Amino acid sequence: MADGFLIEARNLTVAIEDGRIAVPQGRYDTVLRFPEADVRPGLINAHDHLHRNHYGRLGTPPYADAYAWVDDIRSRHSDAIAAGKAMPRRQALLAGAWKNLFAGVTSVVHHDRWEADFDDEFPLRVVRLRWANSFAVPPGPQTIDPRRQFAIHLAEGCNKVAADEVRRLDALGLLGRNLLAVHGVGMDADAITRFRHSGAALVWCPTSNLFLLGRTVPRELLDGIDVLLGSDSLLTGEGDLLDELRAARALELLDDARLEAAVGATTARRLGLPIPSLEPGSRADLVVLGKPLLEASSADVELVIANGVPRLAHPRLAAELDRDWPAGCPATVRGVTRWTNPGSTDGMNQPGKSGPLYARAS
Repeated sequence: MADGFLIEARNLTVAIEDGRIAVPQGRYDTVLRFPEADVRPGLINAHDHLHRNHYGRLGTPPYADAYAWVDDIRSRHSDAIAAGKAMPRRQALLAGAWKNLFAGVTSVVHHDRWEADFDDEFPLRVVRLRWANSFAVPPGPQTIDPRRQFAIHLAEGCNKVAADEVRRLDALGLLGRNLLAVHGVGMDADAITRFRHSGAALVWCPTSNLFLLGRTVPRELLDGIDVLLGSDSLLTGEGDLLDELRAARALELLDDARLEAAVGATTARRLGLPIPSLEPGSRADLVVLGKPLLEASSADVELVIANGVPRLAHPRLAAELDRDWPAGCPATVRGVTRWTNPGSTDGMNQPGKSGPLYARAS
């Protein structure tokens, strides 16, 4: 294991020592060079269900609301759901983790119960956050403490039921600055006014909304509020967080600066995380991209460092990285092949443990 290593990118030279960004000085045995790519802080994904990324999209949308979708897939796709649940839990969680890492995500919100696996050599940071599912799917919001931050699926629909959820949350005393509302598609004028005045933040998942409901959030909702970006799981989302950024940009509802902040500074601030930084002393979470962030896909991700550990890199760097991280192995996620460092014997590419999205590279 290397004590320190150097990244020489087109825009900046960064040293990594003991899991932190350091001032480059002296000689480094491992130097990773990217003359045609830029280094930047790792991305933050504000909404995923890590254990549900191996199912694939289910349903025949559009639906009036998420509750109709749940009822439909439980009725017509019970076999597929049963097959997805049969995957060992850690393997399912790792599938979600690697989907995120391949997109340059180094911190993710898992909208579900906390898992012991997150404290056991998990390859990226999972943000611990109180949560409720929704009004109609337990656990509901009734037991939430309004004095503490929490996330909930809210107004995920195009009908009065969706809009009324904002008023119901307000009646419970939960519509306030501690709220991270996921989706928000179905808010009417009254709900938008209440929400914007409350200080709550919105977690926007545009491709999930468009798939499930045929529309996404109203432009009026996004004015003057904090917007965080989430990928959702591949049950409804199109892909990873980079796909979500490109889709959000195409909708022209937020300017580029707010979009970048929605996977960086704004999201970090609302989640209580340090603002992502490449300054010395910062936690070494970073990504090297061959294209500008808002144009990039996973094919443009050259390197991902999470908590000071190289987790994936372009295959051309494999021989150099293998000297210090011998657990590394090639893996393919959604058609992109990279050197990966699972860091433990139950990693994504161990024999008998590759899911349908995570085939071993030949």
